[in-house]
Amino acid sequence: MFGKRKIIAVVDDSTIILKAARNALMDEYDVFTLPSGAKLFHMLAQSPALPDLILLDIVMPEQNGYEILQVLKKDKKTADIPVIFLTAQADKESELVGLSMGAVDYMSKPFTPHLLKKRLSIHLLLEQQKKDLKEMNDGLNALVRKKTETISNLQAAVVRMMGDLVEYRDYTTGGHISRTTRLLSALIDSIPTDSAYAETMIQWDMPMFLQSSQLHDIGKISIPDVILLKPGPLSTDEREEMKKHAEVGAHMIAQLQEQVEGSDFLEHAKIMAATHHECWNGKGYPLGLAKEEIPLQGRMMAFADVYDALISKRPYKEPFSSEHALDIIRQQKGKQFDPDLTDIFLHAMECTGPQ
Repeated sequence: MFGKRKIIAVVDDSTIILKAARNALMDEYDVFTLPSGAKLFHMLAQSPALPDLILLDIVMPEQNGYEILQVLKKDKKTADIPVIFLTAQADKESELVGLSMGAVDYMSKPFTPHLLKKRLSIHLLLEQQKKDLKEMNDGLNALVRKKTETISNLQAAVVRMMGDLVEYRDYTTGGHISRTTRLLSALIDSIPTDSAYAETMIQWDMPMFLQSSQLHDIGKISIPDVILLKPGPLSTDEREEMKKHAEVGAHMIAQLQEQVEGSDFLEHAKIMAATHHECWNGKGYPLGLAKEEIPLQGRMMAFADVYDALISKRPYKEPFSSEHALDIIRQQKGKQFDPDLTDIFLHAMECTGPQ
């Protein structure tokens, strides 16, 4: 039924019971008869193969069956070996104690060979089914992990491609997406764990959040080249057209959300696309949100976006030094930027240096 012969250990201080058990089982199983718990533990330490089931007497000198079972259950190597108690005690209280400690069954002595073999056959079959089920479950978990990894890798590749597409169109900002991701990561690492910000962020999947930040400028795809690539300051009308990239980006991601339900990744991306140009004083765009009305994702993204724009070369300006850029951000504390986050961002930049 099971392939190779199963190993049964019988532990009892009665030689009569040990002999009876061996005679009843030896035709079908490899039987080890042991007169005490000490002999059982010696066998377990020396034998290369563990028993598939243990028949264990309760009333024995030195260590009783309950004490032996406790030791077996504490050892990872033996904790899962099924134990059937053999006892002359027929009271229900003793049976309940044994079962509550982890024994799988309870047989009274003297036993009949036919009943003993039947009980063993049932429990060995159950154990085999448990092992088969565990192997199947482990296999399914491995398959799920592999599928999840594949989906995550595909998602990351698509996000990178979309980010590259934006930078391909707006080549004047080369590397902006990767740099802002690093800046955002530095800000996150500097946020105190006991802050209100940390309480909001505790449910975020941080790798996913950072990955989603790469889509914050996706709306720039819709901006005409004559504006996007203009080698000089924008006119009032051109600035208004450029501002539309935040709203357009959020709309594009919202359309994706309609096809993919329950995506935290896309929700983060939409919020950052829509709100990374909002200002603490309510003078930002496109919604004119103020203070905590601005989602935390957008408030955080604003630092990375502005700082990188300041230290980067543009067709209409030379790059600012990190010190100059940080001074500008410091001056905008409580105006463009969340004042408490400003202090955290400045501290992060002092610790990490220019990005």
